[in-house]
Amino acid sequence: MDEQLTDECPLAGTLAARLREAKNELTGQWLSRIVDRVAIDPNRIFPTDELLDHVPLLIEGVAAYVENPAAEISIDMPVVAKARELGALRHKQGFDAYEILKEFEILGGILFNFFSKAVETIDEPCAKHELMRCSARLFRAVTIIQQASMTHFMHLADEQVSEREGRLRAFNRVVSHEIKNRIGALLGAASTLHDLPEIAPDARGRMLDIVVRNARELNHTVDNVLVLSRMEKDTRQHRNVKLAESIREATRQVREASQAAKLDVRVSNDIPDIEVNAAVVELAITNYLSNAIKYADRSRSDSYVAITAEIAKSEQGHDEVVIRVTDNGLGVPATMRDRLFERFFRAHEDVSEIEGTGLGLSIVRETVESQGGRAWAEHLEHGGGSIFAIALPLRRVEGGMRRRDSGPVPAVLEPTNASAR
Repeated sequence: MDEQLTDECPLAGTLAARLREAKNELTGQWLSRIVDRVAIDPNRIFPTDELLDHVPLLIEGVAAYVENPAAEISIDMPVVAKARELGALRHKQGFDAYEILKEFEILGGILFNFFSKAVETIDEPCAKHELMRCSARLFRAVTIIQQASMTHFMHLADEQVSEREGRLRAFNRVVSHEIKNRIGALLGAASTLHDLPEIAPDARGRMLDIVVRNARELNHTVDNVLVLSRMEKDTRQHRNVKLAESIREATRQVREASQAAKLDVRVSNDIPDIEVNAAVVELAITNYLSNAIKYADRSRSDSYVAITAEIAKSEQGHDEVVIRVTDNGLGVPATMRDRLFERFFRAHEDVSEIEGTGLGLSIVRETVESQGGRAWAEHLEHGGGSIFAIALPLRRVEGGMRRRDSGPVPAVLEPTNASAR
Protein backbone atom coordinates (compact mmCIF):
# COMPACT_ATOMS: atom_id res chain seq x y z
CA MET A 1 0.00 0.00 0.00
CA ASP A 2 1.28 3.46 -0.91
CA GLU A 3 2.36 5.30 2.27
CA GLN A 4 0.55 8.41 1.17
CA LEU A 5 -2.74 6.54 1.11
CA THR A 6 -2.29 5.38 4.67
CA ASP A 7 -1.64 8.86 6.06
CA GLU A 8 -4.28 10.26 8.33
CA CYS A 9 -6.65 12.63 6.59
CA PRO A 10 -8.88 14.94 8.64
CA LEU A 11 -11.65 14.63 6.04
CA ALA A 12 -11.66 10.85 5.68
CA GLY A 13 -13.76 9.97 8.72
CA THR A 14 -16.26 12.76 8.12
CA LEU A 15 -16.68 11.96 4.43
CA ALA A 16 -17.10 8.25 5.20
CA ALA A 17 -19.80 9.06 7.75
CA ARG A 18 -21.57 11.32 5.24
CA LEU A 19 -21.45 8.50 2.68
CA ARG A 20 -23.05 6.07 5.12
CA GLU A 21 -25.78 8.55 6.01
CA ALA A 22 -26.60 9.22 2.35
CA LYS A 23 -26.32 5.63 1.05
CA ASN A 24 -30.04 5.22 0.36
CA GLU A 25 -30.29 8.63 -1.32
CA LEU A 26 -27.23 7.82 -3.45
CA THR A 27 -28.73 4.46 -4.37
CA GLY A 28 -31.85 6.26 -5.58
CA GLN A 29 -29.74 8.64 -7.67
CA TRP A 30 -27.85 5.73 -9.19
CA LEU A 31 -31.06 3.91 -10.07
CA SER A 32 -32.53 7.09 -11.60
CA ARG A 33 -29.42 7.67 -13.70
CA ILE A 34 -29.57 4.11 -15.04
CA VAL A 35 -33.27 4.45 -15.83
CA ASP A 36 -32.67 7.78 -17.58
CA ARG A 37 -29.99 6.20 -19.71
CA VAL A 38 -31.84 3.08 -20.84
CA ALA A 39 -35.41 2.34 -21.84
CA ILE A 40 -36.13 -0.48 -19.42
CA ASP A 41 -38.39 -1.09 -16.49
CA PRO A 42 -36.64 0.13 -13.30
CA ASN A 43 -37.77 -3.04 -11.55
CA ARG A 44 -35.62 -5.10 -13.91
CA ILE A 45 -32.38 -3.37 -12.91
CA PHE A 46 -32.68 -4.99 -9.50
CA PRO A 47 -35.62 -7.43 -9.68
CA THR A 48 -35.77 -8.13 -5.94
CA ASP A 49 -35.46 -6.07 -2.75
CA GLU A 50 -32.51 -8.21 -1.69
CA LEU A 51 -30.60 -7.33 -4.84
CA LEU A 52 -31.57 -3.66 -4.55
CA ASP A 53 -29.97 -3.72 -1.09
CA HIS A 54 -26.63 -4.53 -2.74
CA VAL A 55 -25.94 -0.92 -3.69
CA PRO A 56 -26.17 0.54 -0.15
CA LEU A 57 -23.87 -2.28 1.00
CA LEU A 58 -21.43 -1.47 -1.78
CA ILE A 59 -21.49 2.20 -0.75
CA GLU A 60 -20.79 1.17 2.85
CA GLY A 61 -17.79 -0.76 1.58
CA VAL A 62 -16.56 2.32 -0.24
CA ALA A 63 -17.02 4.41 2.90
CA ALA A 64 -15.06 1.91 5.00
CA TYR A 65 -12.14 2.03 2.57
CA VAL A 66 -12.18 5.84 2.39
CA GLU A 67 -12.05 5.96 6.18
CA ASN A 68 -9.38 3.32 6.61
CA PRO A 69 -7.51 2.43 3.40
CA ALA A 70 -5.07 0.29 5.37
CA ALA A 71 -7.93 -2.21 5.76
CA GLU A 72 -7.66 -3.46 2.19
CA ILE A 73 -10.87 -4.68 0.52
CA SER A 74 -10.13 -8.40 0.37
CA ILE A 75 -11.87 -11.21 -1.47
CA ASP A 76 -13.49 -12.59 1.67
CA MET A 77 -15.17 -9.34 2.68
CA PRO A 78 -18.99 -9.10 2.48
CA VAL A 79 -18.80 -6.14 0.10
CA VAL A 80 -16.84 -8.24 -2.40
CA ALA A 81 -19.37 -11.04 -2.06
CA LYS A 82 -22.13 -8.55 -2.90
CA ALA A 83 -20.16 -7.29 -5.88
CA ARG A 84 -19.77 -10.86 -7.14
CA GLU A 85 -23.51 -11.44 -6.72
CA LEU A 86 -24.10 -8.32 -8.79
CA GLY A 87 -21.85 -9.76 -11.49
CA ALA A 88 -23.84 -13.00 -11.41
CA LEU A 89 -27.12 -11.08 -11.72
CA ARG A 90 -25.88 -9.08 -14.69
CA HIS A 91 -24.65 -12.25 -16.37
CA LYS A 92 -28.05 -13.86 -15.89
CA GLN A 93 -29.79 -10.76 -17.24
CA GLY A 94 -27.59 -10.76 -20.33
CA PHE A 95 -25.50 -7.63 -19.75
CA ASP A 96 -22.26 -7.33 -21.69
CA ALA A 97 -18.95 -6.19 -20.22
CA TYR A 98 -19.30 -2.64 -21.55
CA GLU A 99 -22.63 -2.19 -19.78
CA ILE A 100 -21.24 -3.33 -16.44
CA LEU A 101 -18.34 -0.89 -16.80
CA LYS A 102 -20.82 1.85 -17.67
CA GLU A 103 -22.91 0.94 -14.63
CA PHE A 104 -19.95 1.43 -12.29
CA GLU A 105 -18.90 4.56 -14.16
CA ILE A 106 -22.30 6.02 -13.29
CA LEU A 107 -21.99 4.92 -9.67
CA GLY A 108 -18.48 6.39 -9.42
CA GLY A 109 -19.65 9.67 -10.91
CA ILE A 110 -22.45 9.94 -8.37
CA LEU A 111 -20.06 9.28 -5.47
CA PHE A 112 -17.46 11.78 -6.71
CA ASN A 113 -20.16 14.41 -7.16
CA PHE A 114 -21.35 13.73 -3.61
CA PHE A 115 -17.78 14.13 -2.33
CA SER A 116 -17.27 17.42 -4.15
CA LYS A 117 -20.42 18.87 -2.57
CA ALA A 118 -19.78 17.39 0.87
CA VAL A 119 -16.31 18.92 1.26
CA GLU A 120 -17.82 22.39 0.78
CA THR A 121 -19.92 21.90 3.93
CA ILE A 122 -17.12 20.53 6.15
CA ASP A 123 -15.41 23.07 8.39
CA GLU A 124 -12.33 21.01 9.21
CA PRO A 125 -9.14 22.40 7.63
CA CYS A 126 -7.76 20.25 4.85
CA ALA A 127 -4.83 20.67 2.51
CA LYS A 128 -5.29 20.08 -1.20
CA HIS A 129 -3.05 17.04 -1.15
CA GLU A 130 -5.18 15.53 1.63
CA LEU A 131 -8.33 16.06 -0.42
CA MET A 132 -6.62 14.36 -3.37
CA ARG A 133 -5.83 11.38 -1.14
CA CYS A 134 -9.50 11.01 -0.22
CA SER A 135 -10.43 11.17 -3.88
CA ALA A 136 -7.84 8.51 -4.68
CA ARG A 137 -9.28 6.28 -1.94
CA LEU A 138 -12.76 6.69 -3.35
CA PHE A 139 -11.55 5.89 -6.86
CA ARG A 140 -9.68 2.80 -5.69
CA ALA A 141 -12.66 1.53 -3.68
CA VAL A 142 -15.02 1.81 -6.64
CA THR A 143 -12.41 0.18 -8.88
CA ILE A 144 -11.92 -2.78 -6.52
CA ILE A 145 -15.65 -3.40 -6.31
CA GLN A 146 -16.01 -3.07 -10.07
CA GLN A 147 -13.18 -5.56 -10.59
CA ALA A 148 -14.81 -8.05 -8.22
CA SER A 149 -18.09 -7.81 -10.12
CA MET A 150 -16.43 -7.97 -13.55
CA THR A 151 -14.15 -10.85 -12.62
CA HIS A 152 -17.07 -12.99 -11.51
CA PHE A 153 -19.09 -11.93 -14.56
CA MET A 154 -16.25 -12.93 -16.90
CA HIS A 155 -15.79 -16.23 -15.07
CA LEU A 156 -19.45 -17.09 -15.60
CA ALA A 157 -19.24 -15.93 -19.22
CA ASP A 158 -16.21 -18.18 -19.82
CA GLU A 159 -18.06 -21.12 -18.28
CA GLN A 160 -21.02 -20.43 -20.53
CA VAL A 161 -18.82 -20.27 -23.61
CA SER A 162 -17.12 -23.55 -22.69
CA GLU A 163 -20.46 -25.23 -22.10
CA ARG A 164 -21.82 -23.93 -25.38
CA GLU A 165 -18.72 -25.09 -27.24
CA GLY A 166 -19.18 -28.56 -25.77
CA ARG A 167 -22.82 -28.59 -26.82
CA LEU A 168 -21.85 -27.37 -30.27
CA ARG A 169 -19.26 -30.11 -30.73
CA ALA A 170 -21.77 -32.76 -29.68
CA PHE A 171 -24.44 -31.22 -31.90
CA ASN A 172 -22.06 -31.12 -34.88
CA ARG A 173 -21.26 -34.81 -34.45
CA VAL A 174 -24.94 -35.75 -34.36
CA VAL A 175 -25.92 -33.51 -37.25
CA SER A 176 -23.01 -34.77 -39.36
CA HIS A 177 -24.13 -38.34 -38.68
CA GLU A 178 -27.74 -37.44 -39.49
CA ILE A 179 -26.84 -35.71 -42.77
CA LYS A 180 -24.57 -38.58 -43.78
CA ASN A 181 -27.35 -41.12 -43.14
CA ARG A 182 -29.91 -39.07 -45.08
CA ILE A 183 -27.56 -38.63 -48.03
CA GLY A 184 -26.81 -42.37 -47.94
CA ALA A 185 -30.52 -43.20 -48.07
CA LEU A 186 -31.06 -40.72 -50.91
CA LEU A 187 -28.16 -42.11 -52.94
CA GLY A 188 -29.28 -45.68 -52.35
CA ALA A 189 -32.85 -45.06 -53.49
CA ALA A 190 -31.74 -42.90 -56.44
CA SER A 191 -29.21 -45.53 -57.54
CA THR A 192 -31.88 -48.21 -57.43
CA LEU A 193 -34.18 -46.11 -59.61
CA HIS A 194 -31.32 -45.38 -61.99
CA ASP A 195 -29.93 -48.91 -62.26
CA LEU A 196 -33.29 -50.67 -62.43
CA PRO A 197 -35.39 -48.70 -64.91
CA GLU A 198 -37.87 -51.58 -65.20
CA ILE A 199 -38.48 -51.78 -61.44
CA ALA A 200 -42.03 -52.73 -60.45
CA PRO A 201 -44.38 -49.77 -59.87
CA ASP A 202 -44.88 -50.53 -56.18
CA ALA A 203 -41.11 -50.79 -55.60
CA ARG A 204 -40.57 -47.60 -57.58
CA GLY A 205 -43.16 -45.89 -55.38
CA ARG A 206 -41.31 -47.02 -52.23
CA MET A 207 -37.99 -45.75 -53.60
CA LEU A 208 -39.50 -42.39 -54.51
CA ASP A 209 -41.03 -42.17 -51.04
CA ILE A 210 -37.59 -42.76 -49.52
CA VAL A 211 -36.13 -40.01 -51.70
CA VAL A 212 -38.84 -37.50 -50.81
CA ARG A 213 -38.90 -38.35 -47.09
CA ASN A 214 -35.15 -38.18 -46.64
CA ALA A 215 -34.82 -35.03 -48.73
CA ARG A 216 -37.49 -33.38 -46.56
CA GLU A 217 -35.76 -34.44 -43.32
CA LEU A 218 -32.40 -33.33 -44.68
CA ASN A 219 -33.86 -29.95 -45.57
CA HIS A 220 -35.34 -29.67 -42.08
CA THR A 221 -31.99 -30.48 -40.48
CA VAL A 222 -30.17 -27.92 -42.62
CA ASP A 223 -32.81 -25.30 -41.77
CA ASN A 224 -32.19 -25.89 -38.06
CA VAL A 225 -28.44 -25.55 -38.54
CA LEU A 226 -28.89 -22.30 -40.47
CA VAL A 227 -31.16 -20.87 -37.78
CA LEU A 228 -28.72 -21.80 -35.03
CA SER A 229 -25.87 -20.20 -36.95
CA ARG A 230 -27.85 -16.97 -37.21
CA MET A 231 -28.44 -17.10 -33.45
CA GLU A 232 -24.67 -16.75 -32.88
CA LYS A 233 -24.59 -13.29 -34.45
CA ASP A 234 -24.78 -10.01 -32.57
CA THR A 235 -28.37 -9.77 -31.40
CA ARG A 236 -28.61 -6.29 -32.94
CA GLN A 237 -28.25 -8.01 -36.34
CA HIS A 238 -31.19 -10.33 -35.73
CA ARG A 239 -34.14 -9.95 -38.04
CA ASN A 240 -37.26 -8.78 -36.23
CA VAL A 241 -40.60 -9.27 -37.96
CA LYS A 242 -44.25 -9.21 -37.01
CA LEU A 243 -45.30 -12.34 -35.14
CA ALA A 244 -48.04 -13.08 -37.69
CA GLU A 245 -45.48 -12.91 -40.50
CA SER A 246 -43.14 -15.26 -38.67
CA ILE A 247 -45.97 -17.76 -38.17
CA ARG A 248 -46.89 -17.55 -41.87
CA GLU A 249 -43.29 -18.27 -42.84
CA ALA A 250 -43.16 -21.29 -40.52
CA THR A 251 -46.38 -22.73 -41.96
CA ARG A 252 -45.10 -22.10 -45.48
CA GLN A 253 -42.00 -24.16 -44.78
CA VAL A 254 -44.07 -27.23 -43.88
CA ARG A 255 -46.96 -26.69 -46.31
CA GLU A 256 -45.98 -29.48 -48.68
CA ALA A 257 -45.49 -31.98 -45.88
CA SER A 258 -48.75 -31.04 -44.15
CA GLN A 259 -50.70 -31.39 -47.37
CA ALA A 260 -49.15 -34.81 -48.01
CA ALA A 261 -50.20 -35.87 -44.50
CA LYS A 262 -53.70 -34.40 -45.02
CA LEU A 263 -53.21 -32.27 -41.94
CA ASP A 264 -55.15 -29.01 -41.70
CA VAL A 265 -52.92 -26.18 -40.41
CA ARG A 266 -54.97 -23.52 -38.63
CA VAL A 267 -53.70 -20.14 -37.48
CA SER A 268 -55.65 -18.01 -35.02
CA ASN A 269 -56.96 -14.67 -36.27
CA ASP A 270 -56.07 -13.10 -32.93
CA ILE A 271 -52.26 -12.96 -33.14
CA PRO A 272 -50.71 -10.12 -31.06
CA ASP A 273 -49.36 -7.23 -33.13
CA ILE A 274 -45.77 -7.41 -31.92
CA GLU A 275 -42.34 -7.95 -33.45
CA VAL A 276 -40.34 -11.08 -32.70
CA ASN A 277 -36.93 -12.52 -33.42
CA ALA A 278 -37.75 -14.33 -36.66
CA ALA A 279 -35.06 -17.00 -36.30
CA VAL A 280 -36.16 -18.10 -32.83
CA VAL A 281 -39.89 -18.18 -33.46
CA GLU A 282 -39.66 -19.85 -36.87
CA LEU A 283 -37.31 -22.52 -35.58
CA ALA A 284 -39.67 -23.37 -32.71
CA ILE A 285 -42.89 -23.37 -34.74
CA THR A 286 -41.48 -25.33 -37.69
CA ASN A 287 -40.16 -28.02 -35.33
CA TYR A 288 -43.49 -28.21 -33.51
CA LEU A 289 -45.38 -28.36 -36.81
CA SER A 290 -43.03 -31.02 -38.17
CA ASN A 291 -43.70 -33.17 -35.12
CA ALA A 292 -47.45 -32.68 -35.51
CA ILE A 293 -47.14 -33.87 -39.10
CA LYS A 294 -45.02 -36.89 -38.19
CA TYR A 295 -47.27 -37.96 -35.35
CA ALA A 296 -50.62 -37.20 -36.93
CA ASP A 297 -53.25 -39.87 -36.30
CA ARG A 298 -53.67 -41.43 -39.75
CA SER A 299 -56.93 -43.05 -38.68
CA ARG A 300 -58.63 -39.65 -38.32
CA SER A 301 -60.28 -37.77 -41.14
CA ASP A 302 -60.10 -34.45 -39.28
CA SER A 303 -56.40 -34.21 -38.41
CA TYR A 304 -55.34 -30.65 -37.63
CA VAL A 305 -52.73 -28.52 -35.95
CA ALA A 306 -53.60 -25.05 -34.62
CA ILE A 307 -51.32 -22.13 -33.77
CA THR A 308 -52.36 -19.52 -31.19
CA ALA A 309 -50.54 -16.72 -29.42
CA GLU A 310 -51.22 -14.36 -26.54
CA ILE A 311 -49.52 -11.84 -24.28
CA ALA A 312 -49.40 -13.09 -20.68
CA LYS A 313 -47.62 -12.52 -17.38
CA SER A 314 -44.77 -14.77 -16.34
CA GLU A 315 -44.46 -16.12 -12.81
CA GLN A 316 -42.10 -13.20 -12.12
CA GLY A 317 -44.75 -10.73 -13.31
CA HIS A 318 -43.04 -9.79 -16.60
CA ASP A 319 -44.85 -9.59 -19.94
CA GLU A 320 -44.19 -12.45 -22.32
CA VAL A 321 -45.66 -13.81 -25.53
CA VAL A 322 -46.89 -17.40 -25.32
CA ILE A 323 -47.22 -19.36 -28.57
CA ARG A 324 -49.00 -22.73 -28.56
CA VAL A 325 -49.12 -25.37 -31.28
CA THR A 326 -52.02 -27.78 -30.64
CA ASP A 327 -52.68 -31.01 -32.55
CA ASN A 328 -55.06 -33.96 -32.32
CA GLY A 329 -52.45 -36.56 -33.22
CA LEU A 330 -51.14 -39.63 -31.45
CA GLY A 331 -50.22 -37.72 -28.29
CA VAL A 332 -47.41 -38.75 -25.97
CA PRO A 333 -47.54 -41.70 -23.54
CA ALA A 334 -47.73 -40.44 -19.96
CA THR A 335 -44.60 -42.39 -18.95
CA MET A 336 -42.51 -40.58 -21.55
CA ARG A 337 -43.65 -36.97 -21.17
CA ASP A 338 -40.90 -35.93 -18.78
CA ARG A 339 -38.26 -36.81 -21.37
CA LEU A 340 -39.77 -35.07 -24.39
CA PHE A 341 -37.14 -32.34 -24.67
CA GLU A 342 -34.14 -34.60 -24.09
CA ARG A 343 -31.68 -34.99 -26.92
CA PHE A 344 -32.22 -38.02 -29.14
CA PHE A 345 -35.40 -38.99 -27.28
CA ARG A 346 -38.31 -40.15 -29.41
CA ALA A 347 -41.62 -40.92 -27.76
CA HIS A 348 -42.82 -43.21 -30.57
CA GLU A 349 -39.75 -45.21 -31.51
CA ASP A 350 -42.02 -48.21 -32.01
CA VAL A 351 -43.66 -46.53 -34.99
CA SER A 352 -41.19 -47.60 -37.68
CA GLU A 353 -42.44 -45.36 -40.49
CA ILE A 354 -41.76 -42.24 -38.41
CA GLU A 355 -38.18 -41.12 -38.84
CA GLY A 356 -36.14 -38.54 -37.00
CA THR A 357 -33.17 -38.00 -34.72
CA GLY A 358 -34.99 -36.85 -31.61
CA LEU A 359 -33.09 -33.56 -31.73
CA GLY A 360 -35.83 -31.17 -32.79
CA LEU A 361 -37.41 -30.49 -29.40
CA SER A 362 -34.06 -30.24 -27.62
CA ILE A 363 -32.94 -27.67 -30.20
CA VAL A 364 -36.15 -25.71 -29.58
CA ARG A 365 -35.67 -25.71 -25.82
CA GLU A 366 -31.99 -24.74 -25.93
CA THR A 367 -32.64 -21.97 -28.44
CA VAL A 368 -35.63 -20.53 -26.58
CA GLU A 369 -33.91 -20.74 -23.18
CA SER A 370 -30.82 -19.01 -24.59
CA GLN A 371 -33.12 -16.07 -25.27
CA GLY A 372 -34.52 -16.01 -21.74
CA GLY A 373 -37.68 -17.95 -22.61
CA ARG A 374 -39.25 -21.33 -21.89
CA ALA A 375 -40.39 -24.32 -23.94
CA TRP A 376 -42.74 -27.03 -22.67
CA ALA A 377 -45.47 -29.50 -23.59
CA GLU A 378 -49.05 -29.85 -22.41
CA HIS A 379 -51.21 -32.89 -23.02
CA LEU A 380 -54.81 -33.40 -24.02
CA GLU A 381 -56.21 -36.26 -21.98
CA HIS A 382 -59.40 -36.55 -23.99
CA GLY A 383 -59.41 -37.09 -27.72
CA GLY A 384 -55.64 -37.46 -28.02
CA GLY A 385 -53.16 -34.87 -29.15
CA SER A 386 -50.65 -32.54 -27.57
CA ILE A 387 -49.88 -28.88 -27.03
CA PHE A 388 -46.32 -27.67 -27.50
CA ALA A 389 -45.59 -24.14 -26.36
CA ILE A 390 -42.90 -21.52 -26.04
CA ALA A 391 -42.83 -18.28 -24.04
CA LEU A 392 -40.46 -15.43 -24.83
CA PRO A 393 -39.96 -12.25 -22.80
CA LEU A 394 -41.59 -9.15 -24.22
CA ARG A 395 -39.24 -6.18 -24.15
CA ARG A 396 -39.59 -2.61 -25.34
CA VAL A 397 -36.15 -1.88 -26.74
CA GLU A 398 -33.87 -3.21 -29.45
CA GLY A 399 -30.55 -2.58 -27.66
CA GLY A 400 -29.44 -2.83 -24.08
CA MET A 401 -27.94 0.49 -22.95
CA ARG A 402 -29.74 2.49 -25.63
CA ARG A 403 -30.33 6.15 -24.86
CA ARG A 404 -33.79 7.65 -24.75
CA ASP A 405 -33.03 10.16 -27.51
CA SER A 406 -34.39 8.07 -30.37
CA GLY A 407 -38.09 8.59 -29.77
CA PRO A 408 -40.79 6.05 -28.90
CA VAL A 409 -39.76 2.40 -28.99
CA PRO A 410 -42.24 -0.20 -30.30
CA ALA A 411 -42.99 -3.37 -28.40
CA VAL A 412 -40.54 -5.99 -29.57
CA LEU A 413 -39.43 -9.41 -28.48
CA GLU A 414 -35.75 -9.43 -27.69
CA PRO A 415 -33.46 -12.08 -26.15
CA THR A 416 -32.23 -11.36 -22.64
CA ASN A 417 -28.64 -11.91 -23.70
CA ALA A 418 -29.00 -8.87 -25.90
CA SER A 419 -28.16 -6.87 -22.81
CA ALA A 420 -30.32 -6.05 -19.83
CA ARG A 421 -33.38 -4.71 -21.54
